[in-house]
Amino acid sequence: MFKFKTLPSSIWAIDGEWIPDSNLGKRLYNLPQEMSEEEVFQEMWNAAGADDDSPRPFLKLTLSRIVSFCAVSRNVDGEGKVSVELRTFPCFLDDDEGKIIGDFLEEIGEERPLLVGFKSSNSDLKILLQRGVINGVTAPGFCHRPSKPWEGLDYFARESGHIDLSDVLGAWGKAMPSLHEFALACGIPSKINGTGDDVAQMWLDGKYQDIINYNQCDALTTYLVFLRCCYFAGIFDEFQYSVEQELVEELLLDNSDEFHLKEFLTQWQSFRN
Repeated sequence: MFKFKTLPSSIWAIDGEWIPDSNLGKRLYNLPQEMSEEEVFQEMWNAAGADDDSPRPFLKLTLSRIVSFCAVSRNVDGEGKVSVELRTFPCFLDDDEGKIIGDFLEEIGEERPLLVGFKSSNSDLKILLQRGVINGVTAPGFCHRPSKPWEGLDYFARESGHIDLSDVLGAWGKAMPSLHEFALACGIPSKINGTGDDVAQMWLDGKYQDIINYNQCDALTTYLVFLRCCYFAGIFDEFQYSVEQELVEELLLDNSDEFHLKEFLTQWQSFRN
């Protein structure tokens, strides 16, 4: 299933959330500056072909503004001890898009983790690149390309520094599951606090923390699906897979004061019983 026999010491399961870029929408469609953000969003959706069946169609990534990026990171220290951490960008709600992207890519450039996502080849990674360039971000560490394949990960080479689980698991048409469908089929929680279509409305309603909470849960879902794929591929045996899941459970227990993470854990435990 994967092109490696053992896992690298650093892995990030990533997921991002974005909304229409209202400032760009005003420039692109010559809209008045005094137009409200909600009205601009609607104009952008209309231009993208909104109708009764799809009132808020998916916009081109260039036309979208990143508002949150999360990762579940798995790290192995020099003594072989595995730790799992939930990383959130922004850490503060007033961080702007350029800082979100810059901080995220800077940490990736420093740690050089294997990146894991779902439909991330054509969405999460591409929006980081496009919006990073648009915002004037510099990311030399992330963009570094080793001279030879065995000299390190290359985030611009296919199947080197990045695994898109949808490429591994799916194909065209009916063979392509959504993350939500596949996770629930595996007994893994998904979309317990809304869907990606709700993010723009959360933003308009000022529910910024809800966006981050939703983003964190999607990253956790992606990571748990990845672990299950590793078990399928024989990278983990049954005992190792159980230990890996326990590490995630400990992470959630340690943060059980966060209602959305407690809810995620409760649902996951109910699926496993």
